[in-house]
Amino acid sequence: MTFQAFAVYIQKLENTPSRNTMTEILAELFTKAKDEEIGKMCYLLQGRVAPLYEAIEFGIADKLMIRAIATAYAVEESHVIGLFKKYGDLGTAAEEIAGAKKRTVGYSIREVFEKLTAIALMGGEGSQEQKIQALSSLFTTSDALSVRYLVRIPLDKLRLGFSDMTMIDALSWMLVGNKSHKDTIEQAYEVRPDLGYIATQIKLHGIKGVSHVKPVVGAPILAALCQRLPNASEMIHKMGEVDVEPKYDGVRTQIHFEKKNKKNIVSSFSRNLENTTAMYPELEHIGKQIDADSVILDSEAVGYDEKTHRVIPFQETMTRKRKHDIAHATQNVPLRFFVFDILEKNGEDLMHVPLAKRRDILEHTITQGPILSVSPHIVTDSIQQLRMYHAEQIASGLEGVVVKKWEAVYEPGRRGYTWVKFKEENKVGKLADTVDTVVMGYYKGEGKRTNFGIGAFLVGVKQGESFVTVTKIGTGVTDELWKEMKILFGKYTSKEQPKEYVGVDKTVIPDVWITPDIVVEIAADDITKSPTHGAQFALRFPRLVRIRTDKSADQVTTVGELETMYHNQESIR
Repeated sequence: MTFQAFAVYIQKLENTPSRNTMTEILAELFTKAKDEEIGKMCYLLQGRVAPLYEAIEFGIADKLMIRAIATAYAVEESHVIGLFKKYGDLGTAAEEIAGAKKRTVGYSIREVFEKLTAIALMGGEGSQEQKIQALSSLFTTSDALSVRYLVRIPLDKLRLGFSDMTMIDALSWMLVGNKSHKDTIEQAYEVRPDLGYIATQIKLHGIKGVSHVKPVVGAPILAALCQRLPNASEMIHKMGEVDVEPKYDGVRTQIHFEKKNKKNIVSSFSRNLENTTAMYPELEHIGKQIDADSVILDSEAVGYDEKTHRVIPFQETMTRKRKHDIAHATQNVPLRFFVFDILEKNGEDLMHVPLAKRRDILEHTITQGPILSVSPHIVTDSIQQLRMYHAEQIASGLEGVVVKKWEAVYEPGRRGYTWVKFKEENKVGKLADTVDTVVMGYYKGEGKRTNFGIGAFLVGVKQGESFVTVTKIGTGVTDELWKEMKILFGKYTSKEQPKEYVGVDKTVIPDVWITPDIVVEIAADDITKSPTHGAQFALRFPRLVRIRTDKSADQVTTVGELETMYHNQESIR
């Protein structure tokens, strides 16, 4: 297939708001794709040339792209900038300029993919100029519509309004004309979150192609996440015998280790599947603490003061999550990785092994040390003992505990009540847990905030693959933080309401829309029913806790979880 034909499909996806229609368009595209093309298509639709967990980034910002467009069509940069301001999108700007220019025959999907991969891999001295020349050459030999998307893909601004789950639906639709294989494909994706690989296996072998997907060192597994229950009594009632561990306020980190050719190879990944290996150089030295040829470990990276044996606050820990000046950050914020689960050992898939056995394997695999520490725990079916252990963790400055069903297998995502977080219980006048939300837009400041350009912002929660509003926040933010947030929000503004935002009441429409890229954690006094907000619920007296750079929009609280929290608060009053 030519990239020009692929671009026509992308345009169809861009022009439809219907999730079902998107699924059918993708299924048609996947059906027409050759075996060797479908994986590349999936990556390009994600705005990438590799799975998210591979540390291959385009490293292209607006300024570089403006230069590439100007170079390609021999126009002034000011002309490109003018069109950018007009449309709010460099892809559309480039398309308009390209429309008036002659061009040769376009490239195939394979050729474009190879050229974009080469651009992503360019680095070192002179790489910016190399990228500009390579992009320029790509633009001048492509039609105008193709150029629109050849600009957006490296900028990670394709914004088609669907997630990986829609592509999973489409793969099922490609096979049988419905979504009946969705669950099977999704389960394989949770173990190997690489749509290019999954799609290729299905294209080659049908649904049997994903029947043998298992954990592989170097490819992250989607993290198991916590559900919510109102109190210790309900936890024991629903879960029976439980494993109880301290809840550390750090950065969720999946560690992959293997011995290969007498060398230790270590990589790490965030809950967003981002490759964080370069950020944690201390992991290079964990070989002496691991009695295995290969392991996949689930852990929490926590800033840790070795002198006082105290956990460092989350915001300080998060300063380690950077890509530059790693050595300085390592010295200032030493980390300890509290390991609480093992998902693979020596090639054996442990995800379907009960926690009781996984914990035993873990304790016989990891030697306690300054980098890796097996998380302490208790096992109990006593409500009183659970409450006592929880109180001990709160008293020591931690958030609370994580309660896990002792005989449960490892289930990625939030499924059933196998993992539950326990922060507070019977807390009057305050919601027992926080809510993770996506910033949807902001309102221009009034009064003393006029100079800030921002006075409040609108947040939402997840409903299916869309987002619906849940509250506005305008209090509890310092003047300095408002200024910082205005700068941050400015990086993700959108001239139009993003397709992912549905059912926004006219009374809460923001002055400036923001794409779904910023996650904030919100505390509130309680949850109330609301006829105004799309979630049908609202947060009373909401206040910003922190910006969650370690979470993606796909991981925010769902409407279903919000409803559970609403009923839980009623049960403890």
